[in-house]
Amino acid sequence: MHTVLIQTDTAVAAELRPGEAATFGRGAKDVPVDIVVADRAVSRLAGRIEAVEDYWHISNLSTDRTYVVENPEGGGEFVKVPPLRIGMPVPFEFSRVILPAEHGTTGFLVFAPEHVYGTATSLGSGATTMNVFPLDRTAKYFLILVALCEARLRDPSSTVVPTVPQLIERLAGHHLTRSGVNFHIDYLARNKLKVKQADEVGKADWQRAALINLALRFDLVTDADLRLLP
Repeated sequence: MHTVLIQTDTAVAAELRPGEAATFGRGAKDVPVDIVVADRAVSRLAGRIEAVEDYWHISNLSTDRTYVVENPEGGGEFVKVPPLRIGMPVPFEFSRVILPAEHGTTGFLVFAPEHVYGTATSLGSGATTMNVFPLDRTAKYFLILVALCEARLRDPSSTVVPTVPQLIERLAGHHLTRSGVNFHIDYLARNKLKVKQADEVGKADWQRAALINLALRFDLVTDADLRLLP
């Protein structure tokens, strides 16, 4: 049986089977909730979570606050849940629900069942599908791409865009120079990932920021690649 687990800082707060739901919020004597989020800035009845097979829905019952559901294992993946949004599907197997709090944010974790994937099938003969992002994971440029993405992989809310000197320091031992790092970044941007300057016009770090966003959006760099770093 698929179950969705909801965990607070201290223990499992709820275990839901498909079709079952749990409410969350600050709670009160006349407003009982299944998952207590003890913070004065959280509504007494803040929201509801419903299990649906191998995923779940979240409802924001607040009239004026947006919640965020992030994937702690992803590359900065998150979805916003606007006020009074009901039954919003959440696609992540492992999620952190983040609520505005009196001192920053608060929240809890949600574990969905492992998702089901199909197997590759042959669709007959014909031209081979083009590899859009032909990355060599043994190349030095890929190591630099991993170092660029490291901060966001470790903390999805991070806005850090490493500078060239920071990349050289992070990859100490690989004998990188400023011109070498710039060459690899430009090579990634022009030839491998083909990022284009757009809204970041005027920002010196637009190229590095664009590489990070694209690499993490399409899982070209994942947590598993962090082992390549010294």
